Parts: sequence; C-alpha cells; structure tokens
Amino acid sequence: MSLRLHDTASGAVRPFEPLVPGEASVYLCGATVQAPPHIGHVRSGIAFDVLARWLEVGHGLRVTFVRNVTDVDDKILAKSAEAGVPWWAWASVNEQAFTAAYDALGVRRPTYEPRATGHVTEMLELVDELVEKGHAYLAPDGSGDVYFDVRSWPDYGSLTHQALADMEPAADADPRGKRDPRDFALWKGAKEGEQASWRTPWGRGRPGWHLECSAMARRYLGRAFDIHAGGLDLRFPHHENEQAQSRAAGDDFARTWLHNGWVTVGGEKMSKSLGNSLVVSTVLAGGARPLALRYALGTAHYRSMIEYAPEHLADAGRALDRVEGFLRRAGEAAGDAGSAAAPDRLERSSVPGAFAAALDDDLNVPGALAVLHERVRAGNTALEAGDVAAAGEARREVVAMADVLGINPLDPHWAGTTAGGGRAEEALDALVRAELERRAGARAARDFAAADAVRDRLAGLGIAVEDTPDGARWTWADRPS
Repeated sequence: MSLRLHDTASGAVRPFEPLVPGEASVYLCGATVQAPPHIGHVRSGIAFDVLARWLEVGHGLRVTFVRNVTDVDDKILAKSAEAGVPWWAWASVNEQAFTAAYDALGVRRPTYEPRATGHVTEMLELVDELVEKGHAYLAPDGSGDVYFDVRSWPDYGSLTHQALADMEPAADADPRGKRDPRDFALWKGAKEGEQASWRTPWGRGRPGWHLECSAMARRYLGRAFDIHAGGLDLRFPHHENEQAQSRAAGDDFARTWLHNGWVTVGGEKMSKSLGNSLVVSTVLAGGARPLALRYALGTAHYRSMIEYAPEHLADAGRALDRVEGFLRRAGEAAGDAGSAAAPDRLERSSVPGAFAAALDDDLNVPGALAVLHERVRAGNTALEAGDVAAAGEARREVVAMADVLGINPLDPHWAGTTAGGGRAEEALDALVRAELERRAGARAARDFAAADAVRDRLAGLGIAVEDTPDGARWTWADRPS
C-alpha cells in the first residue's frame, strides 16, 4: 500500500500494511465521561474520522472502528459524589453530550462503541491471565488491589522510549502493598463509601483505567489489530500500560500507534484544571457554525498542536464560503444547483492524485486542503471562461475531496446549520438538553448556585429556559433570523 503513517513506537513514518487483506482495524481511546466535551476532547474524533474515511475511500478497506467510553473511574466517582447524583447517571448525561458533540461535528459513528462497565467480565479474565503468568499480584494487605508487576515485563517503556529507572511512581492507586512504586493498578479494591464496585475473587472492587481498553480492544478486534489511536497525553502512562499488560498476557495488540496533538489556549493544553475549556455546546449555542468548528479543528496536521482562538472560526467560515460558493455556481451552470452529493461509491480515482498523495503521506491534511482549494480556484476560472465541462470536472473533484475530509458544505448533514433544522440542530438540542440535565441534578442536590450558573450561561447565549411540570425545556430567546 502507498499509505504511510507515523508510528509512535518506532518513532518513524512507516508503510501501513493491514493484518487482514482488504480490512483495517482501528481502536481509538474515546471519552472519559466525567464532564461535557470541550473542543480539545473532540479533536481526536475528527482527526481519526478522516483516517477511517481515507482507509475506505483511498484504499478500499473495510474498516472496523472501535471508540470506547470510560464510564467509571476516579474522577467520575468524585464529581458525581460532589453533585449528589449516582455515578452512572452522571456518566450517562456526559456520554450523551459527547455523542451529540460528535454528531454535530459530522464525526461518523464508530462500528462499536463499548462502555467499560459492560466488559467487567473480560477485564477479570485478563487479570486472571496476568496473575497466572506471573505478571500481576494481589496486594498482601487485604485491600483487594491487584497490580501489574512492571519489572516482570522487560519491554515496559518501549512505546514511549523510557527506562524504568527514569519513571515516576504510578499515581493511579494507593502505594499500599506495591512491590515497586511504578507498578500500576489493574483492579482497585473498593474503599468505604464508594458507589461503584463488582464482586471478584479478591473482594469487591472496580477496574483500573488502563485495564479497560486492553479488554475491550481484545473483545472487538482480537489479540492483534492494526492501529491504536488517541491523544498525545495518553502515550504515558495509559498506552504504555495497555501495551504492557496486553503483550504480557500473550496478545500482539496494536501494530501501529497514532497520537494526535493537543488543542492549546494561551500556549497551554486545554483542560478543566486550567479553566480554559471551550465546551462544544457553549461554542455552538453561541452561534458557531458546526462545519466551521470541524474545519478549524480538523484541517491542521493531526500530530501538530492547534493554538485555538475565536478568529479561527471566522477564517474557517470564509474558506468554507469559497468552497460552497463555487459548488453552487458550478451546480447552477450544470443545472442542478442544490446538489453536491458524492457519487454512490467514492473511490481513490475520484480525487486528484496530489490529494491522494498528501493523505498517503501520514494524513497530510494541510497538503490535501491546498489541492482542494486549488481546484476551487481552477473551477472558478473555468466558470468565468464559460467552460462548463471543466467547471463540472473541478466540482466533481472538490466534492470527492471534501467528502473524504468531512467538510462538504452541501452534504445533507450540514443542512440548516446556520438557519435552523437538520441534523446539526438536532445535535445542538441534545447538547443543550445535557446542560439542562446537569442543572436538574444540581437542583436535586440543592446546589442552587450551580443550577443558576447553568441557566445564566445558557441565557447569555440567547437560550431561554422554561421550567414546566414535565421538566425544563429550552427555546431561543432571540433567535437569529
């Protein structure tokens, strides 16, 4: 194959050859649903949506794409307890917010989207295997903790090119009962008052974060698969630990590791702790065009950092306007102005060779976009010269390229994204409803300041909240015409 991808483990751009001819298997670390998504969270979804589209269109592969949901972990338990709501209810509301955000931004649904809590049986089986093989041990203090013995696996650190002696102690569990401070938790014994726990041979407890992905990847993709993807911040310890425990259990696990860069604000990684989060629902409810937000987040190289600023949305909007303007004018010239649908079956031959070469070069989206915009300019020149045939050919190519990147302005998905209606508005409704459920949870916990903050934030975006006997509902207070 001509596709080449940058593999984190080798530190090099390597040819991609699927394990199974004609197929590709991809596992993407998805959301930990402790809070609604900010724009940094959804970047990986957009970046690797393009990967899946190109594997299908550019290389004719049948893609099995798994994106997990971590619906139980320390932060979810802490935040739900603070809000006074069940942990599973807290996780569910935020999971819906992530789904709505992905939908709003045109990220296609994965083949499978497993929740961690639905795969505890597989996790326990994996822990048993590691204990039997001598790579894991039960803490001797009766806590119910089970740890991975990092010294038992000589290859530990190979993904991130670290020596064990240089690593910090693992912070994902209490140090009680550890043989080595860098040993990480496979299973966490239940602590007094914790809401989430399952019965095991070692007592009640819950899975460690790293264990979840290894078990779910094996369940849906087998003991070996093509690509494991995720954010740059997951390389260590999360992905290093995933690889160690899976390979110690006898799995080949991922053959290629891809990591996308962060979204930064003021030079710092976007995070809740820094207070610089831009929640997707807030950005969209404030009038941002969903397609423009996708363009702004998805058109840099996936491994680069994006320094986000509001003016990027305006720049993206202007670029999209140029594409849409050409497609509509070329459609009018051809007599079908309202249509810019792709052929029934897109193939590599549908896009210019330079576009394909760019995406084959480690998903070089900026290079691919340069080809797209060059064809827009060429198409406009053809229209000015009255060459309808040349304009029609440019239009066909622009549509094909835009569909691969998920930014075709006339795709039915984006219908109504500026004037109401369509799937994007349905997704916005789901995002606002998730905020209203958060408000309802705060009111139930008698945290009226938090509830009022949600209402005030929505009001500031032109959204009016009305409390009814059937619950809160929202309308536009001053809807754009």
